[in-house]
Amino acid sequence: MEKLDIFVKGVGTGREQAVRGLISNGFDIDAIYDQTPIPHNGCRKPRTRRV
Repeated sequence: MEKLDIFVKGVGTGREQAVRGLISNGFDIDAIYDQTPIPHNGCRKPRTRRV
């Protein structure tokens, strides 16, 4: 392998640690793509319950 393209999904520290782990193991990273799903106001949220 010469270069890696990394596709990450989601938020948090786990994805950053995974990328750092690949770098520390000597992998040459060409690009990092963020594929976190972002809603475009699709479904309506259920109403809040009133007691």
